[in-house]
Amino acid sequence: MALKATIFKANLSIADIDHGYYADHALTLARHPSETDERMMIRLAALALQAHTLQDICNGDSTLAFGAGLSDPDDPDASLTDFTGHKRLWIEVGQPEEKPLTKACQKADQVVVYAFNHAAEVWWKGIETKLTRLDKLQVWRIPTDGAQALAQLAQRSMQLQATIQEGVLTLSDDKATVEIEALRWK
Repeated sequence: MALKATIFKANLSIADIDHGYYADHALTLARHPSETDERMMIRLAALALQAHTLQDICNGDSTLAFGAGLSDPDDPDASLTDFTGHKRLWIEVGQPEEKPLTKACQKADQVVVYAFNHAAEVWWKGIETKLTRLDKLQVWRIPTDGAQALAQLAQRSMQLQATIQEGVLTLSDDKATVEIEALRWK
């Protein structure tokens, strides 16, 4: 029998001072049985960091949502889709291969990757030259210690506040606060 995804609910209040975006989001995250809390929370952090694109790209006339993630390798971890069904933003977390990133760049206006964990530098050194021609692609590095600290915020029901100021994401609940400063690689 196949294992089912575990459902997490998050009420996320975003104050993105850098982009002038302030909103509350009621989110449902389906964590695949093989997905860790760390990866799931990186997906949540990536969505918080990119939420301003709802206003910046589509003037609020679109949907920012999680994709099928590990359940469907052809689906983004999160995306911004306008009401014509066109993907305006495609978000991936982890260390994806070149071919899926090339396909994503063909399907979306912009593709953003958030690499994390100790293997990210090795992945980037091996793939960097292959990705230089992908103009629509941005690659960001989430520091390993920050990614691991995010995992501690994971609960089945979460009340989180995200503040983005001067490029730093501060994600907190009623017990803990985690600061993430992503480093742009591409």
